[in-house]
Amino acid sequence: MKFKHVLILTFLLLLADQALKIYIKTHFYMGEEVSIINALPWFRLHFIENEGMAYGWKLAGSWGKIALTVFRLIAVVVGTFYIKGIIQKKYHFGYIICVTFIYAGAIGNLIDSLFYGMIFESSDPFMQNLAHGFWSAAFQGGYSQFLHGRVVDMLYFPIIQDAHFPSWFPIWGGESFEFFRPVFNFADACISLGVFAILIFQNKFFSPEPSENSTILSKGDA
Repeated sequence: MKFKHVLILTFLLLLADQALKIYIKTHFYMGEEVSIINALPWFRLHFIENEGMAYGWKLAGSWGKIALTVFRLIAVVVGTFYIKGIIQKKYHFGYIICVTFIYAGAIGNLIDSLFYGMIFESSDPFMQNLAHGFWSAAFQGGYSQFLHGRVVDMLYFPIIQDAHFPSWFPIWGGESFEFFRPVFNFADACISLGVFAILIFQNKFFSPEPSENSTILSKGDA
C-alpha cells in the first residue's frame, strides 16, 4: 500500500464526514431530532454541538478548548509521519487501513475545532438555519474565533430505551437506563472503528511473518 492510497481513503472519509456535518449544521436547529429509517426507530439524527472531545467529553474553559484543538493538530501531524513509517516498514494492510480511519477521524474533528467557529453562524434551539447560512457566516463572521469551533454531532442510536435497572442492582438500582446514549459523528465512528478493529485483530496484524529460512527448514523437515 502506498501513501497516496492512504490520502485517497482519508479524503473520501473526510468528504463523507464534512458533507454530513455541513448539511446538519445548515438544515437542523439545535436539538432537532429525526428518525432515519422508520423500521429502525432507534436509528436517528439528533443535532448537538460538542465543545470538547468525542462523545461529549470536554476540557473546561477557553484555554481547555485551545489546548484540545492544539493537541488534535499535533496528533494529526504526528499521525502523518507515523502512517508514512508503517507503510515503509510494510506493516499489515489491515492495520494501515485501521490507522487511516483513526487519522481521518482526527482530521475531521480538527476541521470543526479550527474553522467552524469562524465560518458558521450560531445554531439556536427552535430556530432553523437557512441553507445559505454557511455562506453568510463565511463573509460576515461566525459564532466564535479560530481554534474555538464546536464539533457537530448528529448520530444517535438509543437501541434500548425506557428501561430500568432492577431494584437489587448496586448503585443504580431502579434508575432509568438507555443504551446507546452518546450522540456522535462520522469522524468519531471512524476513530472508534479503527481502534476496535486493531484490538480485535491485533494478533493477525502483529504476528511475525515466517522468515525465508524457517520456511525452507520446514519444507526440509517435511
